[in-house]
Amino acid sequence: MGFGNMQQMMKQVQKMQRDMQRVQEELKEREVEGSAGGGAVQVAMTCGFDVKSVTIKAEAVDASDPEFLAELVRQAMQSALDRIQEVTQSEMGKVTGGMRLPGM
Repeated sequence: MGFGNMQQMMKQVQKMQRDMQRVQEELKEREVEGSAGGGAVQVAMTCGFDVKSVTIKAEAVDASDPEFLAELVRQAMQSALDRIQEVTQSEMGKVTGGMRLPGM
């Protein structure tokens, strides 16, 4: 590999790093939603892991079974976290050309 090729490769790597930083910043603000119980519990989060809202419909609340509501909230949170992972992988994949990088 010649010196010119090495310089070109370094420029490409630097551009990819800048693009990845830009996408990471954009993702911090991008919102996703997770839900459980057929939409009885909904959680909105940013891809930066900030919880924006939790919505619980009346039919999800049963005073005699608080564990049921807790489980729905857990499932909705997990659903939102799974969605964050999907969106992040998709957006980063656009920058990296589909290469799987450690920590991404």
